[in-house]
Amino acid sequence: MKVGIYGGSFNPIHKGHIKLAEIFLQQVGLDEVWFMVSPQNPFKINDKLLDDKLRLQLVKSALAGQKGMVACDYEFQLPKPSYTWDTLQRLSSDFPTYEFVLLIGGDNWQAFDKWYHAEDILANYRVVVYPRKNDETEEKCSKIPSVNVTLLDIPLINISSTDIRERIEAGQSIKGLVSECIEKDVERYYKGE
Repeated sequence: MKVGIYGGSFNPIHKGHIKLAEIFLQQVGLDEVWFMVSPQNPFKINDKLLDDKLRLQLVKSALAGQKGMVACDYEFQLPKPSYTWDTLQRLSSDFPTYEFVLLIGGDNWQAFDKWYHAEDILANYRVVVYPRKNDETEEKCSKIPSVNVTLLDIPLINISSTDIRERIEAGQSIKGLVSECIEKDVERYYKGE
């Protein structure tokens, strides 16, 4: 089984995340994409996160009926902060017959050399990078010689969780940005009701 690991806080999950996972499944030839809901990103320690279980539930609801997409709470049981290297090592140990492929954004790729065990990740796992708004992913990818790094060929998906949270705070609509089945919950949870 070939599994893509799509880690993130998903604070909240939105249609861009799901579209990206569809492209990831197709272009990389994966059996499944696991949406690895992260309890804490070491680079985003000061960000305010909605409760882990609520974010996981929103991901599960948004992915209902999506072929090959799985909401995953695997990192909830790991020490915090969660480091990708530790997660990949544990996954490889728990699922020895699976091949894991890591999906990261261009912003994370630009800081990848600062990641815990970055060289080990590159030596042992395939990394697929998707470009994000205003990043220099393509240029950075061409500078790092690694047979394990691939740049996804996708159009820019211009939706962000930050924008959704800001819209809710400003009383603006989020219609069309998140799956309809979670829209009311997202509005309620992020308004702090």
